[in-house]
Amino acid sequence: MKNMKFNLATLLFVFIGVVIFLPVMGQPPVGPPPASTPIDGGLSLVIAACAGYGAKKINDRRKGK
Repeated sequence: MKNMKFNLATLLFVFIGVVIFLPVMGQPPVGPPPASTPIDGGLSLVIAACAGYGAKKINDRRKGK
């Protein structure tokens, strides 16, 4: 009996979620479109960090031999 109550409560929760939130999610966004985000600065830092890490690994490998 306890498991049946849990299943009924879960089913009711999911049904209410679908009935309420699904139509809201289907609405078009209100207002102007969001501005595009520049990725140049962060991308440059990632490339520099990768190059430095690669140089360190090559240096460590040469010292190990």
